[in-house]
Amino acid sequence: MTVDLDKVGVFMDRDGTVSKEIGYVNHAARYELLPRTAAAIKLLNEKGIKALLATNQAGVARGYFPEERITEVHQKLERLLAEENAYLDKIYYCKHHPDVGEGEYRQDCECRKPKPGLLKQGAEDFDLDLEQSYMIGDKISDVEAAKRVGAQGILVLTGYGRGVYEYEQDQWTVQPDYIAEDLYEAVEWILGEQRIKDRG
Repeated sequence: MTVDLDKVGVFMDRDGTVSKEIGYVNHAARYELLPRTAAAIKLLNEKGIKALLATNQAGVARGYFPEERITEVHQKLERLLAEENAYLDKIYYCKHHPDVGEGEYRQDCECRKPKPGLLKQGAEDFDLDLEQSYMIGDKISDVEAAKRVGAQGILVLTGYGRGVYEYEQDQWTVQPDYIAEDLYEAVEWILGEQRIKDRG
């Protein structure tokens, strides 16, 4: 199968996949990338594959921090990546929760994973083919979001991933296409196993 790299997107969960899982990040000073994250994203950048963040951030709806805090954390994320010559093409986040919060924050939205709204938005923004695209995360809900739009779902063993893999497999309603130690290994699998080669 010929892969059109312009149509491929790699969506990544944030906490536990791109960065350390520390619970709700209520201050940018607490935010740290996982080892090899920047290197993994740089591999995608070098291939011309869209690198996209797709993260649930219900801490806003729960009242743990204002929405501006998410922006501050993501600005730090982008700075940390830039220091290693890597970048995200776009960051998508869901600030909603179906059962808690007030006003616009409390809603049963289409963007909260495992619903695939964030992936659909990325596909629309960048004219991606979701069936040629990927979602990487440390929860089975990330894999489910991928499956709902025909994308491939990869579970990483960072963050909650190892516990999800070792203790919750019998509860999975979907199966990952691949299980990787971390984001870097996941990206290597995408580039190698899927025969995504250099342009030309």
